Amino acid sequence: MLKINNLNVSTLKGRKLISDFSFVLNDGEHIALIGEEGNGKSTLLKIIAGEDVSNYVNCSGQISADETVGYLHQQLSTEYNDRTVLEYLSHADSGGYDLYEHYSDLIEALNTVSLDPDILERKISTLSGGEKVKMALAELLFHRYGILLLDEPTNDLDLQTIIWLEDFITNCEKAILFISHDETLLESCAEGIIHIEQLKRKSEPHITVARLPYRQYADQRLHNIERINAISRKENAAFKAQMEKYRRIYQKVQHDQASISRQDPHGGRLLKKKMHAVKSLGRKMEEKQDNLTKKYEPEEAIEIFFSPISLNPSKIILDLQLPQLRAGDKLLAEDVSLFVKGADKLCIIGSNGTGKTTLMKSIREALMEKKEIKVGYMPQKYEEVMDYDLTPTRFLNPEGLKDTTSLVNSYLGALKFTTEEMSRPISGLSEGQKCKLLLLKLIVEKCEVLLLDEPTRNLSPLSSPQVRQMLVSYQGCIIAVSHDRKFINEVADKVALLEDGRLKLLQ
Repeated sequence: MLKINNLNVSTLKGRKLISDFSFVLNDGEHIALIGEEGNGKSTLLKIIAGEDVSNYVNCSGQISADETVGYLHQQLSTEYNDRTVLEYLSHADSGGYDLYEHYSDLIEALNTVSLDPDILERKISTLSGGEKVKMALAELLFHRYGILLLDEPTNDLDLQTIIWLEDFITNCEKAILFISHDETLLESCAEGIIHIEQLKRKSEPHITVARLPYRQYADQRLHNIERINAISRKENAAFKAQMEKYRRIYQKVQHDQASISRQDPHGGRLLKKKMHAVKSLGRKMEEKQDNLTKKYEPEEAIEIFFSPISLNPSKIILDLQLPQLRAGDKLLAEDVSLFVKGADKLCIIGSNGTGKTTLMKSIREALMEKKEIKVGYMPQKYEEVMDYDLTPTRFLNPEGLKDTTSLVNSYLGALKFTTEEMSRPISGLSEGQKCKLLLLKLIVEKCEVLLLDEPTRNLSPLSSPQVRQMLVSYQGCIIAVSHDRKFINEVADKVALLEDGRLKLLQ
């Protein structure tokens, strides 16, 4: 059991991330931690794990656990690259572990995460993203941590490994607190939700604890938001009508006061008294306005859309013929053929290392030769197309045109960027914000073809549905790489599998 009592976390500049948070993680529970990027999810896991976070946050409160806590980081430190898997699992850097005595436990841990014992002699630098995650989970199991903290374990995993991870979490008897952006995994594994939000333009932290499955929580939350906003619209419409009536009364009394003759002091006194009553009513109206139900604006709300695009359905967008697909000296695939036309929405899937990103770069090179088509590109590594030293405003408006600046800032406001975030370097933004900024760039530039390499990987599970809907309604052509099952099922009308050195159209 893990207990958190009255936890408070704030940045060194004083912005509150978590306020008076108390929670109990019971034995065997699997609870998901969700929220937009930068809201403190990973920080919370690090605090629970006992890591030093004093270099970027202040925190107070009590955390206790009746079992040892194991933490799987978002990314394995590169300092382990030259070590073997055996050295990593045996904690060789801290004096080692008697593997002879516990060898059967080690093999059991490897079997549990579907790793062959032969992997023990391999260097960590040679492992795929999925193998690294499985190795890190094996380390937690081998050393018998009772409570597992998993920080975005689906990062860099292919679809097959994500499905394996779902099964692992579902069948694990240990208490698990995990962060994930994968909605399908959340729907399959989360028995409860901790939702960290930053409301009122990131000035007010709010945490919701719901011991509900993820889909039920998300649907219930959406229903509550719609109900609150319906009440807000009704109250504000009624208040607006009352205010209009009040203004007419005020203006009439004001007009009568200005028009009354000085020879009618009695009438003047009556009007003065009436004006006092009207002003008193005005003060009551102001108080009533303060108590109106406020519109709920969730921080993940995305209130921007692609402009209409007219693409001839028969227009050939891409006719790619590659005898060989290579990454340096490595042959990835042969006889790659890909034909895309009109407003096709194609998603390329496949295991990690098969060459999907390399293929996407080849597709981009081919399309860039077509000057008559406006192509937009979102790579996995955003720095390939983003200058992190620029501010979001300047990135979207490189010429610094005054008329464009106000439009761009209104777009950023619709994405819940604060004024401070609009004017600081992109390097200070979260990965999710960088992703939204790149999407906005594609909208501003009115691209006709979108090349998207894992576009939802850094979006929260609450932002992803809105981005998917934007892309579904997009009238241009999309060629994407993704492991996101929701994206594949909802956005793509064609799917191609790159596997075993061949590209095959599935649908």
